Amino acid sequence: MIDEEISRSTIAISVRASKLTARGLAYALGEAAKKIRKAQAPQGKQTVKQLLRHGGEASAIDLPGRVKDFDRVARRWGVDYAIKRVEKGKYLLLFKAKQADAITGYFSEYSRRMVNRGRDRRVPLREQLKRAQELVRDQPRQKERTKEAEREER
Repeated sequence: MIDEEISRSTIAISVRASKLTARGLAYALGEAAKKIRKAQAPQGKQTVKQLLRHGGEASAIDLPGRVKDFDRVARRWGVDYAIKRVEKGKYLLLFKAKQADAITGYFSEYSRRMVNRGRDRRVPLREQLKRAQELVRDQPRQKERTKEAEREER
């Protein structure tokens, strides 16, 4: 276990130092960057294969609501998760068992947002203006007629 962590964190680069050119150095650094990218595990939303490849156990929960709503809040909590479509309109949320606390915190925030959602659904200002215009149009118009006093100078 410890040997695996050490081997993942260290990268051995062997380069002939006697005839080191800029091209050779660029190649060596490119190869080192590739190894680093392979060693890093993806974060956030990922495929089911990627999630299970990390190691550790995965837990699953039925996902209530829309997937987009879940994504927005999950980014804040730093949860590694995968969403699998079970059938039309129903999704299964897979996450690492180690992150159960983060998932619990996420669901508390998510449920609070869903409860307050009805309150946040206020009518936008433009919509209010359109309604006011329609009300004014529908009212019968009353023309004000005023007679001007005739001029006596004639």
